[in-house]
Amino acid sequence: MPRKLRQLIADLERAGFIRLAGKGSHRKFTRGTTTVIIAGQPGDDAKSYQERDVAKAIESQP
Repeated sequence: MPRKLRQLIADLERAGFIRLAGKGSHRKFTRGTTTVIIAGQPGDDAKSYQERDVAKAIESQP
């Protein structure tokens, strides 16, 4: 079962990412030079590419 977008957002916030401005259902998170955009409502299932992008962004930061 895929994770929910709210779980991905919580992972990013725990890793120290800061939420920047977004439009509509898009949320932009940044930390250093790494930026991740999450699209969708918090209760939606995360797509595989979103989970992969979040994991890659979290592990790329020191």
